[in-house]
Amino acid sequence: MIDLLPPLREVIRAHDLRARKSFGQNFLLDLNLTARIARAAGDLRGADVLEIGPGPGGLTRGLLAEGARRVLAIEKDARCLAPLAEIAAAYPGRLQVMEGDALEVDPRPHLRPPIKVVANLPYNVGTELLIRWMTPPDWPPFWESLTLMFQREVAERIVARPGSKAYGRLALMVQWRAEARIVLTLPPEAFTPPPKVSSAVVHVRRLDQPRYPADAATLERVVAAGFNQRRKMLRAALRGLHPDIESLLLQAGIAPTARAEEVGLESWCGLARVLEHARRAG
Repeated sequence: MIDLLPPLREVIRAHDLRARKSFGQNFLLDLNLTARIARAAGDLRGADVLEIGPGPGGLTRGLLAEGARRVLAIEKDARCLAPLAEIAAAYPGRLQVMEGDALEVDPRPHLRPPIKVVANLPYNVGTELLIRWMTPPDWPPFWESLTLMFQREVAERIVARPGSKAYGRLALMVQWRAEARIVLTLPPEAFTPPPKVSSAVVHVRRLDQPRYPADAATLERVVAAGFNQRRKMLRAALRGLHPDIESLLLQAGIAPTARAEEVGLESWCGLARVLEHARRAG
């Protein structure tokens, strides 16, 4: 079925789809690469897939060819609706396209489990969408996995380990509730137009429960305070959280002289529990 559709370069010419910086667009036209991204999401048969920013539909075609039960594609650029409609006609009943801003549209009423998110995310909204998907009011979330394209620097921050410069709030937020790994890296020339940086695809598989117990809001507050002043020792960086923060750090098994990037996820969660207990007791 995928071979019956015209090449993406022809689609772009026919519909005058020059990529626009205002939409954060960098089109991936190599259907071998889009198929690899679709396969990186795992077995799509029997799953609904949410795609953000499909553009001319290269990845959309890959998702459908790999057997996705249904694809819900949310596209902000009205110019892309006609080429996406051509794909929908080639795969009857399996592609729904919604025109709108992914930051404003709630896709959940249009999807049924199991749900996977697969997207070549526009760079200007990628991190914000990831944070939203990782911080819903209730866990587990509506999705089972996220397979997402980011700037390589952002991807490395998501999978970073303690002690590295990339390690920070994003790594902790994702790794607390999910397993994350980089599954594909792409050079700038893979895209049209080529961005100034390399890109990487990250596969995030949710856990049913967070790795360690902690109140989500407290953990976020503690981690934010620590990494907002990451060069300072924690006894100084976290001073505003509690008048006796040094004692609480010791209770959590963290050296007060440690810096944020030296502290692992389990210890951050322990500190969040100690702080929450102190707040309730105080």
